[in-house]
Formats: sequence, structure tokens, C-alpha cells
Amino acid sequence: MNAHRLFLAGLALACVLLLPVSTAAKAGCETTADLDERYCDADRDYVADAPTDPSKWRDPQTLVWAYAPIEEPAVYASLFKDFTTHLEACLGRQIVYYPVQSSKAEIEAMRSGRLHFAGFSTGPTVEAVNRAGAVPFAAKGIGNAVRGYNLIAIVRADSPFKTLAELKGRRVAHASAFSNSGHLAPRALFPGEGLSPGEDYAPIMSGGHDKSILGVISGDYDMAAVASDVLERLIERRMVKREDLRVIFTSGIFPTSSFAYAHDLAPPLVAAMKRCFFDFAFTAEMKSEFHGDERFLPIRYDRDWASVREVIDKAGASTF
Repeated sequence: MNAHRLFLAGLALACVLLLPVSTAAKAGCETTADLDERYCDADRDYVADAPTDPSKWRDPQTLVWAYAPIEEPAVYASLFKDFTTHLEACLGRQIVYYPVQSSKAEIEAMRSGRLHFAGFSTGPTVEAVNRAGAVPFAAKGIGNAVRGYNLIAIVRADSPFKTLAELKGRRVAHASAFSNSGHLAPRALFPGEGLSPGEDYAPIMSGGHDKSILGVISGDYDMAAVASDVLERLIERRMVKREDLRVIFTSGIFPTSSFAYAHDLAPPLVAAMKRCFFDFAFTAEMKSEFHGDERFLPIRYDRDWASVREVIDKAGASTF
């Protein structure tokens, strides 16, 4: 991002901070239990409704967005450049990509009004919905199939560990507190395999799936809980050799990152944004980076994130 774009990003963020974020007391509207008290959910689809008062809709000419910091944020700034350009032409507005350094920062940015739409990784999607009023509407996919991934537990190929139960008292890496495969799913699923995070070992937060993977290879960790698609990307970039690692546990499939808009964006803007997302064909670089994914596909949070919410419930609300 050049100096001019950085200036525009700073200006957009400064301006949007002056905009009010709509609030609603739970006592004054129908809602669902997990949503923050500022949001209503009259249709019971688990996401915040748009304000009923049109004067509280936001319709800015400059839209700021971000993508989940699964890996180095600069990677995605370049990868999504053509998509950002497409949105500018399609919506007729200034679109600013804003790199974020953590899922927590991304969620807080949407909650405070600094982000208008964003791509959230699997676990943080739930927190973004509940705390920031995010409304997931799209995910990456091929044909009509939304991309999925697995939680995998990896060890070095030359390690003695064959099962999760053997990792008691060892150094085990989790990615971050909001991560589904990197923290929440292990808390929910590992106990059934004889290994309870927080009891049999103290999770070490590495700061990211890529850091967990590289840490296992370097010997910093005996095992790491990571997303299978991140490992595949590192292998494809030749940052990791497949033969250096072994997978000792694989979960069922989880949905991948969601794309969500702030609940108080003006409905006509939301409709236009959806059309622009679904009309975009991924570039060759995006297809390569996202394992052949070729387009954005529509999703419903209540249906498509049910398995993730179940994992979070099983892991316990204190996870957040």
C-alpha cells in the first residue's frame, strides 16, 4: 500500500470514528441470547438485524475492509488487490483495504464502526457476530460447494508421539484464543481422545497457525493444533515439507472464513455489495492461494456455522 493509500485509509478511519454506532437495549426488542445487548434479532437467525430506523443506517462513500490475519497481513493486501479494485468499480465508491494484526483487533474495529465489511476466520466469525454485529453472507468455494477444512494435530515426523493421549505434560501450541481449529475445537474435541487442554497441558499461544506449524518443525512445540488448509498453503509455498510432519488427529470438516458486513449498513448498499461479491471471479493468484476456490458463495450463519457454535458451546463460554 503506497503513501497515498495509507493516507486515505487513515482519513477513512478517522472519519468513520465520528459516526454513531446504533444501539438497542435487549429489553426494547426481540433478540437471541448470545448477541450483545445493543443488537436486535427479531427473525431469530442469530445475527443482528438492521436498525428499524432508516436514519441509523450507514451509507458511506468510502468503505473500509479487512481480511482475517490468519497469516502475515501483507500477503492478503496484495492478494485481494484486484478484488478491491473490482469493488470500487462495481459499487462506485472508494474501497480501502486495512491490514489488521489480530482477530481481536478486527472484531473491535467492526464493533466500533471502523470496518464496514470484513473476512473473519471460522472461530472469530462467532465472536464478530455476537460482539460486533457482523452479518456473514459469503464464503469462498468451488462451483456450489463452500470451502471446508479440518482441525489437525501435527507432530514432527521423527517424534515418538502416535496419539493425542501421549502428549500429556508436553509443549502444545494453540494459535489464538478466538481460533476455531487453533484453540476452540481442541478444547471441545481433544478430551474425547484422552487429552484435555488446560488439564493435561497448558496451551501455548503461538500467535498464528503458521507460527505453530513452523514451531513444531523447529522443535519449539511437541504438537500443534492447526487448520489443515493453512498447512497445505505452507507446503505449496515450499515453506514446509510434508515429509517433515505427521498428522496424529483429524477432525470433521468445518466451514472456512466468512465475509460479513456491519449490521447497520444501509440495505440498498448491502444488496449492491452482495451482487458485487457474487459477480467476482477469482484471479489465478487467488485460486492458487485458496486451493482452487473460484468464487464467493452465499451462506447463512444460522445454518452454516451451527457446527462451530456447537464446538464453542462444548468448549465453554469462558473460552472467550
